[in-house]
Amino acid sequence: MEGLAEIDREARKESFMNNLDGRIKLISAMLIIIYAVSSANIMILAIMEVYLLILVSISNVTPKYALKRIALIIPFGGFVALIQPFFQPGNVIWTGPFGWLQITDYGLFFGALLLSRMVVAVTAIVFLSSSTSMQDLVASAQRLGVPHQLAMLLNLTVRYLFFFYDQLENILNAQSTRCFDIFNKKTSYKWRLRKVGETITMMFLRAFEQGEKVYLSMMSRGYSENTQTYRAKTRLDSKDYGFFSITLLFIAGLQLMNMFLL
Repeated sequence: MEGLAEIDREARKESFMNNLDGRIKLISAMLIIIYAVSSANIMILAIMEVYLLILVSISNVTPKYALKRIALIIPFGGFVALIQPFFQPGNVIWTGPFGWLQITDYGLFFGALLLSRMVVAVTAIVFLSSSTSMQDLVASAQRLGVPHQLAMLLNLTVRYLFFFYDQLENILNAQSTRCFDIFNKKTSYKWRLRKVGETITMMFLRAFEQGEKVYLSMMSRGYSENTQTYRAKTRLDSKDYGFFSITLLFIAGLQLMNMFLL
């Protein structure tokens, strides 16, 4: 939860990228990810990564924060890329002691390609989430065609996720003041398990009660199925068109470079 709060904090900083329309950033990030996944040239992917890092720096995001978020996600897909040299067919360049483990040249290339694609895609997501607040991101997705009910559900989830976390903290603090410790082996395991179940049940009850209060409050303020999410910015301006044009020209330039130079 602290990570979500940190993401929202970074997204609300004042910068050129943060002031752009969320739709433009969402479409640009999706185009970059689609082109990165379809590209088979590691040099092209390296250039795309540099471009994304420049965008992240323009977003006024702390470099340490951006690199930490990228590094946290990479290991999950890095394992898949790591085992590719042992399974992909090709010319054998190394054989294990017993002959059952082999590394091929194409396997090394394919593993590096997968890792490069994943790094570019993750960096694009980090750029998008670090320069666009979660509420603006949901509103932008709705304006691009996401169903209204789904967008409203996501919007409410983002809004009240922090509230329910605070409620959980209050429950845990109340339990700690009564010397409850789930890892205390001096107490019965069955008793500790029952207390954990009571905590989960209490959270469900509070979530239900809060949901009813929020719904009644929204209804009293005129909420209906046609209600639209508030947006501070409704029209695209020259900065939005300029950034989107630069992104399109960048991708087109990479395609021309891939066709004629690399």
